[in-house]
Amino acid sequence: MWKRLSLRARLSLPMMAMVLAALVLGAVALKMVSPEQFEYENAQASRSAKVVADALNAALAASSNPEATLAAFHRGLGNSEAIAFRPGASTASTPRMRVPQGMVPQWFIVLLRIPEIGAAYPITIGKDHVGDIIFTPDLSADIFEKWVGFLAIVLSGSTLMLLAALSAYFTTGSAIRPLGQLQQGLTRLRNGDYDTTIPVAGPPEIRKSCAEANQLARTLKRLSGDNRALLRKIVSVQDDERHELAREFHDELGPLLFAIRANATALCETAGESGAAPGSPARGVLEAAEAMQQANRRILEGLSPLYVQELGLRQSIETLLRNAQSQAPNLALTARIDPRLNAIDGVLSQTAYRVIQEGVTNVQRHAQATIMDINATVDGEEIAIEISDNGVGIPPSNTFGRGLRGMCERVRALDGTFELLRQDGRTLVRCRLPLRQEVGE
Repeated sequence: MWKRLSLRARLSLPMMAMVLAALVLGAVALKMVSPEQFEYENAQASRSAKVVADALNAALAASSNPEATLAAFHRGLGNSEAIAFRPGASTASTPRMRVPQGMVPQWFIVLLRIPEIGAAYPITIGKDHVGDIIFTPDLSADIFEKWVGFLAIVLSGSTLMLLAALSAYFTTGSAIRPLGQLQQGLTRLRNGDYDTTIPVAGPPEIRKSCAEANQLARTLKRLSGDNRALLRKIVSVQDDERHELAREFHDELGPLLFAIRANATALCETAGESGAAPGSPARGVLEAAEAMQQANRRILEGLSPLYVQELGLRQSIETLLRNAQSQAPNLALTARIDPRLNAIDGVLSQTAYRVIQEGVTNVQRHAQATIMDINATVDGEEIAIEISDNGVGIPPSNTFGRGLRGMCERVRALDGTFELLRQDGRTLVRCRLPLRQEVGE
């Protein structure tokens, strides 16, 4: 639980605990010290009451008319509240002390643990008990004084703690805000945003961390640029190698396969019906030659779509989709291809074509889908490509295959984004490629 608390809560809770601890300790101290204080403060008055009782007993013993002497003493004692005469037989009870009513809460009076300070001293005439000198101390002033002192301690301590808490609150606030900005900046770094700088603010330690994070962003931006430049170079080299390999397949292997097929056709015609019959050697050579030509065309298409530069990106994509539809007649395919894509050429057009090619190939091979939608548009300064299907989706443990991983790397090399996700029962491939120049309407 402590780990989930914020910095302000971690500072405020100990302060609140300190205030409560101070109150508890103050209450314990009052409970321990107050009884002795009450006894000490009223000891002199209790002794005075005893002296008065002894003097009265001596006077009564020496008087010829003790009743008159007692009455005169009673009248002369006046309205003293602490020391009074109680006539009559002794009840053997301790006189009740006077405590404040209403001004001090009862719980505080109970907390003080006031001892029994009142006392009764017997008065006798001869052997007869005629009354008592009663000492009933008035503790109202003492209790009220302790209550005021307790309030002063509590209020002063609470005020100091409150001021300390406010100081800690604003101090941590001045540190938390830069820390929050630093956290947001690090999140942007993780997401690849190296241009937005982190404000350098707060205490020196945090300012230094913010400055170091900004320096890290500049370093990562430089390294990211170098990495993308290297990826573009790799993609360009790969395209050149594929183009060269495709040219060799087309110029070297293509004519040879055509010659084999032509010769096999001639053999079939020369052999007559036996040569053209299924299962004959000549017929087998002809079928093998045709299969090799088809395989050669697929390899050429995979290595380098030579007709992208000749037909334009839009027409090349439409040709790709027509071929896909002919190979999978049960697949309902809809496409929306932006005519402005024909204005794009170079590596960007090759990458856009290969993203769609790889997406369509994956749907045909793995998705078991009946519906596929393809959108390729120019959205502002980006090419937006989305391929969706209603197939079985991607297993949770499955990662990008070789084809999709290669597409992702090509897209990253062009500063684009590539996503593969499952949404609303459909598998989506989303790709956005930034344009290096405006595309005409």
